[in-house]
Amino acid sequence: MKSVVVTGVSTGIGWGVTKVLISQGVRVFGSVRKPADAERLSQEFGPSFVPLIFDVTDERAVGQAAEQVRQALGGEPLFGLVNNAGIAVAGPLLKLPIADFRQQMEVNLTGVVIVSQAFAPLLSVGPDGKGQPGRIVNISSVGGRSSTPFMAPYNASKFALEGLSGALRRELLLFGVDVIVVAPGAVKTAIWGKAQEVDIGPYRDTPYFPALEKVRGFMNGAGGLEPETLGKVVAKALTTAKPKTRYTVAPNPVQHFILSHLPPRMADRAIGRRLGLLP
Repeated sequence: MKSVVVTGVSTGIGWGVTKVLISQGVRVFGSVRKPADAERLSQEFGPSFVPLIFDVTDERAVGQAAEQVRQALGGEPLFGLVNNAGIAVAGPLLKLPIADFRQQMEVNLTGVVIVSQAFAPLLSVGPDGKGQPGRIVNISSVGGRSSTPFMAPYNASKFALEGLSGALRRELLLFGVDVIVVAPGAVKTAIWGKAQEVDIGPYRDTPYFPALEKVRGFMNGAGGLEPETLGKVVAKALTTAKPKTRYTVAPNPVQHFILSHLPPRMADRAIGRRLGLLP
């Protein structure tokens, strides 16, 4: 049975990836931070789901989980590693607490490095030559190549993940392990509910407050992709014979194409007027 490690599977994209992979006969080792989530998902997905309890920023816990997976593989290579776990920190960059910015980078970027260092060795074929090398799929975002006001920390983490993924892909040519980026647009996940709960009160006395209220109003997930849609794209990236290096999956491909290809100054004006940052 093929085995894949997926981080951050309690909800959203990670849950969708897990559901699709298991339906295709794959055993999923899925990371969660809470034992209650591990129990819930084990009941939902059955014996093909093996929970791993760790925070991606905890090197020791990640290392212990990697050893658990190594023993379960019994000498077979890991088929795939999906780096999905992440958070989104929002706020005007010049007013944002530095601790919040550091936390964004620690989870979305350093966490990917920690997990990759621990699990990537399991993707390689051993000395006996059994199996095929596995693949790494890093979940980025359309925000990994385009920037949104008040999402600078998140954008920065995803821009950096794109560069990290490209460099790692070339480093792993030595072992035949591929690295593929999947970049979704808006997805129907719990992150939208969390966005509504973000306290923008600390910015009330700044010039940014009216625009922040508008941004929060837009962040409702309406029209977003179903998590299973992303799961199917990740499954394709893991299994197709000749995968692309990057898959963009936007809810409205035409709108995304137009916005991503506007001249930067024109895009500045369009976004600035919509948010009230320009008259």
